[in-house]
Amino acid sequence: MIQLTSEKIEPEKIIAECLSSAAGAVLLFLGTTRQFTAGRETSFLRYEAYESMASSEMTKLEAEARRRWSLCGCAIVHRLGEVPLGEASVAIVVASPHRSAAFAAGEWLINTLKERVPIWKEEHWADGTCEWIHPDNAPGTVVE
Repeated sequence: MIQLTSEKIEPEKIIAECLSSAAGAVLLFLGTTRQFTAGRETSFLRYEAYESMASSEMTKLEAEARRRWSLCGCAIVHRLGEVPLGEASVAIVVASPHRSAAFAAGEWLINTLKERVPIWKEEHWADGTCEWIHPDNAPGTVVE
């Protein structure tokens, strides 16, 4: 399941899409809007995408994850438009027979999505300013 949406992300529905009797592990990752980043207060985030290319790249990521790990289910959903504090901007669900594959695939999917998929984040600060954020220059980013 690959989806770009302007609606609120509903994790239960995405998990249901990935459930399988072959799965011993189902992993959900939600990226949410936090209130503070590097000491600055956030009001909300806004996401924009080159939608046809983003969908295509997300589809490629799903296929690659399925090739790399034994997955029973895989879903990537990204929200576009305004995302208020505490709400999810991205959801990744992977189901696999064993937890190690679910954890590895989930981490790889979110990290690779941020690198490859043409989705841009605009941070709106509580002081009324805003700034386009790239994963490499996000305030307070810790690179591991």
